[in-house]
Amino acid sequence: MSASTDFVPPWRDSPPRPGSYRAIFKWGAPNGFKHPNPRLYRLLKTRLGMADQDFSRPRDTGDAPVRCASPCGLNADQVEALARIVGEANIADDDFSRVRYGTGQSLEEAIRLRRQDPGPAPDLVVHPRHADDVRAVVAFCHQQRIPLRVYGGGSSVTLGLQAVGGGVTLAMATHMHRILAFNETNRTVTVEPGILGPDYERALNEAPARFGAGGRYTGGHFPQSFEYSTVGGWIAALGAGQQSSYYGNIADLVVSQHYVTPAGEIRTLPYPAAATGPKVNDMLKGSEGCFGVMVAATLKIFRHQPENRRRFSFLFPSWSRAVAAARAIAQGEFGLPSVLRISDAEETDVALKLYGIDHPWLDRLLARRGLVAGRRCLMLGQADGQRDFAANIRRQARRIARRWGGFSLTGYPVSRWAHGRFTDPYLREDLADFGIAIDTLETAVPWDRLERVYRQVRSYIKQRPETICMTHASHFYPQGTNLYFIFITRPTDLADFTAFHRGIVARIAAAGGSLSHHHGVGRLMAPWMETHLGTEQMAVLRALKRHFDPHGIMNPGGTLGLDEKK
Repeated sequence: MSASTDFVPPWRDSPPRPGSYRAIFKWGAPNGFKHPNPRLYRLLKTRLGMADQDFSRPRDTGDAPVRCASPCGLNADQVEALARIVGEANIADDDFSRVRYGTGQSLEEAIRLRRQDPGPAPDLVVHPRHADDVRAVVAFCHQQRIPLRVYGGGSSVTLGLQAVGGGVTLAMATHMHRILAFNETNRTVTVEPGILGPDYERALNEAPARFGAGGRYTGGHFPQSFEYSTVGGWIAALGAGQQSSYYGNIADLVVSQHYVTPAGEIRTLPYPAAATGPKVNDMLKGSEGCFGVMVAATLKIFRHQPENRRRFSFLFPSWSRAVAAARAIAQGEFGLPSVLRISDAEETDVALKLYGIDHPWLDRLLARRGLVAGRRCLMLGQADGQRDFAANIRRQARRIARRWGGFSLTGYPVSRWAHGRFTDPYLREDLADFGIAIDTLETAVPWDRLERVYRQVRSYIKQRPETICMTHASHFYPQGTNLYFIFITRPTDLADFTAFHRGIVARIAAAGGSLSHHHGVGRLMAPWMETHLGTEQMAVLRALKRHFDPHGIMNPGGTLGLDEKK
């Protein structure tokens, strides 16, 4: 096949076949798609050394029916006992359910499913209806020494849902998605952990009609997985949303929690602050299902005032100037934007194509201002809150941006970014159908380590031929930020991909970045936990594990590196 400017790859536009592997690994809505636009398609071919013929025939599409290699490991009496607790309709041991509820959204898991090689699966999936069901299931599994795991929306990218050793997985989103209390006086809401992001946010936006509130509210937490992740999952993995610089990460938003553990129930107290020793509430956040099962959480809420929103964007001549401007904003003490994001040169080039705002005449105009393609860097920003507060943040951001050579692009690129924010992950399936891997790893850095981590990790990724590495920072603090590395490459097989992927993690750790800023640890990062945190901190976490889970049934198999060494 000869190259043609009119060639369009056969992107998939049909939902996955029910019961297929693709129905598990496909991101988002079954009928949701987002194909590369022509500009992005041309860039991918150029950067990855590909031609139209490489996109002529999809492969490893995952259309085969799911098959689980291992039979159910529970005996008939155990299955019957669990059915009596939750009802026969709320248990499942078919192959599709077992594989689905033992799989997250990591690219490694998707590659395995494409090759009809699923990872460890639970023996039984249980859909609890309420906290009483959870109490009974936890007690039974504790008594029977049955491994027990928790599944929310399934968006984990850290291998955190794999059911090593089988056992039972609790599917929390099926029934446990209720709002238990709304307290406008305290500005809090109490929910069950299985509520999905859109349902949670919609209820708060509609607070006057639903709860008789005096105004509309927001939860302020919008991770990219927002549409398909749960409040419980956000807390379990210590997530961060795109507006965290203003509202806070999920750890900042949680007021109190209620857990059922093998050792008993624990309810933390809903005070705004208390000087009563180390905070158990904080120790439970980020526990990734290793201590017990969350049955409720109380979170902060905020006034929903989208009419006050102020957006801004700038192009800077270089990454160093974009970083300097972002740091000045973060340390300006006039308040933080809700969205603040800086992209390095490689991500900026891709972003401008993705947003449809790259044109030869614009490139010429920008180049005359010193904003040269391949070096220029994009900043996106959005201020929320009270009207004058938001307006002042934009005004201060403009002043700082000008000082560092920023050229205003108005709020248009922010609107384009926001429009595609939750649909960009749909690109993954299109690319993977033609052997292209797109994946991400992220880290937190103090300001004085940012450049070292950025350079060393990017250097490692770019040493692989024909590989794209896009980097941005999008969660800001006076003391530092995060770095988010997006890489696109063509692995030869799963072993090649995992070796490259683990190499990036090792380089992040060696350069001085945290193992994760907001994705969590799971099993992916667990091998580095002892070195990263140190022996004494790990001993504290393992002591908590022994207390809450004396028989080691909660999410065993390596999550957080907490399993006792034999």
